[in-house]
Amino acid sequence: MTLRGRLTGAFLAVVLGPVLIGAVFVGGTVAEVNRHRSVERLDLAASAVRTSIGALCRQLRSAAQTAAVLVAAGEPAEAASRRVVDQGLASAVRFADPSGTTTFLTSGAPAGPWADCSGAAGATDGSASAGYRAIAARVDLRDAAGNGLGHVWAARTLDLVVLRRLADSAGASVTLLAGADVTNAPVAPALTTETGDAAVGVAAAAARALPGDVTRTRDGRYVRRETPAPDQPLPFALSIPAPRPDGLYAVLVALVAGAALLAVAVAWWLARSTTRPLAELAAAVDRAAGGDLDARVPVHRWDEVGRLAAAFNRMTHETRRYVQALTASRDQLRGHLGVLGDTLSSTHDLGRILQVLLRTALNATGARAGLVLLVDPTDGVLVGQCGEGLAGRLPDGQDVTAIRVPVGDGLLGGVAASREARRGRVDRDGPVLSTAEPRCVTYMAVPFSAASRSALASGAGTPGDEVTGAAGTADPLPPGAPPALGVLALYDRLGDDEFDDADLTTLRTFAGQAAVAVDNVRMHEEAQRLSMTDPLTGLLNYRSLTESLRREVERANRFGHTLGVLALDLDRFKTVNDSYGHLAGDAVLAECARRIRGAVREVDLTFRRSGEEFVVLLPETDAAGAAVVAERLRRAVRSTPVLVPAGLRRSQAAVPADIPVSVTVSIGIAVYPDHGDTGPRVLAAADNALYAAKAAGRDAYRLVAVAEAAHPPAQAPAPDAGAPGAEGTGGVANRRQPPRQSRGG
Repeated sequence: MTLRGRLTGAFLAVVLGPVLIGAVFVGGTVAEVNRHRSVERLDLAASAVRTSIGALCRQLRSAAQTAAVLVAAGEPAEAASRRVVDQGLASAVRFADPSGTTTFLTSGAPAGPWADCSGAAGATDGSASAGYRAIAARVDLRDAAGNGLGHVWAARTLDLVVLRRLADSAGASVTLLAGADVTNAPVAPALTTETGDAAVGVAAAAARALPGDVTRTRDGRYVRRETPAPDQPLPFALSIPAPRPDGLYAVLVALVAGAALLAVAVAWWLARSTTRPLAELAAAVDRAAGGDLDARVPVHRWDEVGRLAAAFNRMTHETRRYVQALTASRDQLRGHLGVLGDTLSSTHDLGRILQVLLRTALNATGARAGLVLLVDPTDGVLVGQCGEGLAGRLPDGQDVTAIRVPVGDGLLGGVAASREARRGRVDRDGPVLSTAEPRCVTYMAVPFSAASRSALASGAGTPGDEVTGAAGTADPLPPGAPPALGVLALYDRLGDDEFDDADLTTLRTFAGQAAVAVDNVRMHEEAQRLSMTDPLTGLLNYRSLTESLRREVERANRFGHTLGVLALDLDRFKTVNDSYGHLAGDAVLAECARRIRGAVREVDLTFRRSGEEFVVLLPETDAAGAAVVAERLRRAVRSTPVLVPAGLRRSQAAVPADIPVSVTVSIGIAVYPDHGDTGPRVLAAADNALYAAKAAGRDAYRLVAVAEAAHPPAQAPAPDAGAPGAEGTGGVANRRQPPRQSRGG
């Protein structure tokens, strides 16, 4: 299909669409208005018929009362009845004794059944299935003393004359229906002012309608069904013909046809005037797509199409300038995307992982809110990690990370303590929520515990295997079961439904993933800690020293601060190993490391460099401050002898009790940038100062001399082979390799 055809079709759709919709709307509105008018007309007709029937019932009740008064006055029943009938007050009169047996009935009375104005059963025997033949009103017959003598009925024959009077008063056709049942039982026309098939159609429509409802017959007549009521004992249907606004529909069709012809003409002209410049633009676009960025489009008029052509010309001009820049940056963009993909696939951000798991669990189960908590191993309290949809659920609007629930307290604490998954309703199943827990109606909480990957993969030991709810308790925990790492909880499923077993199974899966994530992150953190920490002393190792020194030098250089570097070496430590053994030497090293770490600030960094050598980095510390720290360290090490237990000494027979071992330390001091312009140079300068302290007699500290700092070694000496990480902590962890330069012990 050509562009001209599409534009023509679009214009016609835009123009003719509202016209057609408006025509349909007008037609539908007219039909609906006619229907409402017909319904209102039937309502008024029903009210008029009920009023007329009520007036007839009151007239018949007066006639019956007249006959009863005449009989009570001593006049025979026949004479009293004749007077009532002759006066036109009723078509017939019937007298009955208190048992209901007829004692007198006027001749020519209509056959039964009669419709009783009081709404009771017919006044004569017989079924009403063929329709009422008369309408009657009943009064009690009493003597002068007020004793009951029976009953008197005054009846009016239901014929076409009566029915037409009702129809004239209502302005609608009236059809009496057979039967007085107020249910939806089938009804039939007993008497009607309708003619021919219309009468059958009205009766059939009335059979389908509920009392008081309006329905339509197949020939388009509106029908309303009425059932008996006090002062209106007749089942009848009212019907009126449906209005037919044929002239209006013809006008609507003519208007739509005229609008269509005009729209076609205008659409053809607009499409023709628009497609020519667009064809030129399309040709230029084809040339540009083929690589010809010099393609230009002539601008005939400064309308929308002309501005589009001018914009295309500017675009091709600017595109020439960007092509080379885009080509040059393509490889760089690919590299960035590769780095981004590697980062996302290898993240160890536990918070981010738990957030993704929680959001996925919410989507999978349809929960409104959720929360992940982990057990703090220091105090055994559940601490909030991340949450979704908790606005307005937490007390005092607190943050998720501020949630702290003691294990065993409330819902979440109980799940963590028992390691039993729970689901249910708070108002039905409990438990009482802790003051720190989110408010909810329905809940589902699953614990997750540390488990091996093989166990998780095989389905054994999956966190949250036990479950308790409204009607069950979990099996007791097996001995030695791992403690809960945390709890994954979801609240208030969408639609106010309770969580089911399928939701619980799904949440167990996510809890298992959360356990694996926590395991992986903690193993990663522990591996990092072990790779950066000396296992014997707990201080940072030589690997950490290299990275930390570089980082601290960069920070000092960025902010214009100084960095103090202390190189420490225990004096005559070889004597301790030779005299008491390496286990005793390990104990001395560990105690000295503890004293060194306790004598510096929290921001200061302490390292075991190798053997009995240590390094301390003092951020924002000059030479004078470093000297103060060095003196404090020297005194802390030599203040109290280290007690070596008998069980750690090589020979235990001679001295069974613990013996004190006096230890001293020599310290070299250097400061960045005064004594070196790089980290390795400053550390080498501190080593030189340490040599000077050893040469001066040990148990002392020395600041590097300016002459020594002027030409320091290019890099710090490598650590001894006995550094932590090269061998274990038992027995040989403190062994010294042959020194790089003699320090005199």
